[in-house]
Amino acid sequence: MQVVWFKRDLRVEDHRALAQAAKAGPVLPLYIVEPALWQEPDMSARHWAFITECLTELRASLAQLGQPLVIRIGEVVDVLQTLHDTHGVSALWSHEETGNDWTFQRDKRVAAWCRAQGLPWHELRNHGVVRRLGSRNGWAKNWDSFMSEPMTAPPHLEPVSVDHGHIPSDSDLGLTPDPCPERQTGGRRAALSTLQSFLTKRGETYRGDMSSPSKGAKSCSRLSPHLAWGTLSMREAAQATWARQVQLKTIGGPQTKQWRGSMNSFNGRLHWHCHFMQKLEDAPSLESRNLHPAYDGLRPSTPDATRLEAWQKGETGLPFLDACMRCLAATGWLNFRMRAMVMATASYHLWLDWRAPGLHLARMFTDYEPGIHWPQVQMQSGTTGINTVRIYNPVKQGFDQDPDGSFTRRWVPELAHISNAYLHEPRKAENADMVLGKRYPHPVVDHLTAAREARDKVWAIRRGAEYKTKADAIQTKHGSRKSGIPNRGQRGRKKTSTSQLSLPLGDGLS
Repeated sequence: MQVVWFKRDLRVEDHRALAQAAKAGPVLPLYIVEPALWQEPDMSARHWAFITECLTELRASLAQLGQPLVIRIGEVVDVLQTLHDTHGVSALWSHEETGNDWTFQRDKRVAAWCRAQGLPWHELRNHGVVRRLGSRNGWAKNWDSFMSEPMTAPPHLEPVSVDHGHIPSDSDLGLTPDPCPERQTGGRRAALSTLQSFLTKRGETYRGDMSSPSKGAKSCSRLSPHLAWGTLSMREAAQATWARQVQLKTIGGPQTKQWRGSMNSFNGRLHWHCHFMQKLEDAPSLESRNLHPAYDGLRPSTPDATRLEAWQKGETGLPFLDACMRCLAATGWLNFRMRAMVMATASYHLWLDWRAPGLHLARMFTDYEPGIHWPQVQMQSGTTGINTVRIYNPVKQGFDQDPDGSFTRRWVPELAHISNAYLHEPRKAENADMVLGKRYPHPVVDHLTAAREARDKVWAIRRGAEYKTKADAIQTKHGSRKSGIPNRGQRGRKKTSTSQLSLPLGDGLS
């Protein structure tokens, strides 16, 4: 019996571990609910709600192949040992995972158990991340090559006589109630629908809209939770994007110019997805330690509780920032630029150590992907040593990204009586005394003064004698390579069938 362990790959399409295991013998498709994992501070009930929807569809999809998903609750090694004792396991199969430190340590225990039992554990590559990468040189070419490979079709499965188990509720796992009324729906059907609507309808203005939290909610792909939990493979997303680019190029003309620009931008974002995950794969300590040690001790290790709570609740007195935090709480999503701003404001203006805000955002993002999240948290906090220090002005961002005030007014209704001219700086309004300190708080900091002080402290570190030597070493290991390699999926399209490219969308892209 071949056990296929599903983790962040909750699909049957383009699932190489499942396809290869089926060639070796009867397959027991297994998902293990780990209560200890769900007590970790970066996990939340909104994550579990999304996964529950994914598991429900995955079980039905596997049943159509011949064997429903088997669900067990407990510690992974204990579950595997029980299955081995009762059914005789021949091999364990899974995709590689770039998770948090908890899952990393768990995988070490699983590997030790497999060795002790004399069982092979076949871990297959899931996306562009390369395990035990020796050098970043050639990484982009490797990504393009991997994404150009043919996708695997779901195999037929022989039924296995075993209790299928049940999907526990969030209360069963002891999760704190976490209402998220506008959360995206999980599951394969939602993933395909989201992909198709983006590539054929919503994505035309992607390039111009991606910085706006309101426009971006519609024009951005919104595929991130499906890529994070694996209801859609990166290869499916890449090849569908390439097929759309081919179609637009064939049509040609000025009417496709905006579309072509947006698809080029999106294709670049697909590369960046795996580029950031590679950072955590190569340096797991990114989750807990400053990438550049010169920043150790820069901010208080214990964050200011009042400031942290105000930031978490969207009650800092900085309207656009508060609107973004409240939007995130209700939807589980923010566009990339606003993610950067809320993290940077916590780190610079509020001078909070990045770990506590990072954990809060991890719990809030439905699409929490540790490999992207923690490198980005450090990048926006200025502790990587290799990225530009970006101290976003939360007031200016409000004027730039929400000029008509509609986004801020939706999420901060306390400012209903403040005119648009002063919406992002209500303290300047003539009726400020009627609102501030009564319906809405005064700013917790003067954002200009706080930014200036933060900049001085950070640059004092960067001017240190040994700073550059360490930064150069970090750049060599983690920095991107601007290779200018043509997209292999497009360059080699004559070798790839049209049906293969359009597979993720079923009926094609038109």
